[in-house]
Amino acid sequence: MLTIVANTTKNNKVAAKNGVQFYVNKKLIHVAAAVIEDGLGNILLAKRPDDKHQGGLWEFPGGKVEEGESPQSALFRELDEEVDIKVVTSEPLIQIPYHYPDKSVFLDVFRITNFSGKAWGKEGQETRWVPIEQLDTYSFPAANQPILNAALLSKKIFVTPAYNSLSECLQSLNNTVIKHSIDWILFRQKQLSEEDFCKWVTRLQNDSTLHSKRLTLNCSVGLANNLGANSVHLTSDRLMALSCREEFKGRFLGASCHTQEELNKAVSLKCDYVTLSPIKPTHSHPGAPALGWDVAASMISQAALPVYLLGGMNSNDLSQAQNIGAQGIAAISAWYL
Repeated sequence: MLTIVANTTKNNKVAAKNGVQFYVNKKLIHVAAAVIEDGLGNILLAKRPDDKHQGGLWEFPGGKVEEGESPQSALFRELDEEVDIKVVTSEPLIQIPYHYPDKSVFLDVFRITNFSGKAWGKEGQETRWVPIEQLDTYSFPAANQPILNAALLSKKIFVTPAYNSLSECLQSLNNTVIKHSIDWILFRQKQLSEEDFCKWVTRLQNDSTLHSKRLTLNCSVGLANNLGANSVHLTSDRLMALSCREEFKGRFLGASCHTQEELNKAVSLKCDYVTLSPIKPTHSHPGAPALGWDVAASMISQAALPVYLLGGMNSNDLSQAQNIGAQGIAAISAWYL
């Protein structure tokens, strides 16, 4: 539940979400929004009227949460009023605090996977079913960018273990993505030289089974650019050393975060997602203190980007991760074959 508490700072209040307080500038607007899927690979978008804030841009449908309403109830009401559909099944997707110069919004976003009715703009707004692979060609309000990323990114990330050979790597990855329905591979091979890393990546990029999967390289921005990578994942050290988002030429920039400072840096750089770790004690880092679920929930509530929980995660943790606001989980052993 989102609450507002008094504060003496002029023109500011403090919003509290999941027990965490954060300043909001001027008026705070609590909004519920939806990523609505038609089961055919399309997402419903609505165009904002020209005379409204951020007018002329496309957005994910939804509206304001009224006093006494839950975000989910508000969303179901808004979707009925605005696009004439009744929600059958939904699940939490992401929560986003975002501050414009003139207002602050807190977005509770849900994924709608089943509904009744035929969507149309009941209030005169233009609506459009857009193939998910074309979403990047549409212009959104800045606060909707994390929703766009959440819509495009899956729930599970497979972080590769250290492989002894390229043939072992290819066999393992092919088996893993098929058995566990993995769409996203975070390719981390710290034991390789840069030359061998490039050779392995080139081979993976040409593998027929892996070609349709999201391949994210755990390497430097420079190396990722040289390899023409569409997605790169930075270590926390590389994250803190990066000066601007535009240094990476690909689409998805992610990073490993372990502290609030690192998470803040990722948000300021407009990273597309982060992994937050370790949530639980792990065999790979036995001495590292675990953040735990409560701390993770607090950090996620202040992060305007998709967050994946890492460290001791298994497939049974996915629902709990989503319930505290995470996009999903990242793991090695949970899916390693």
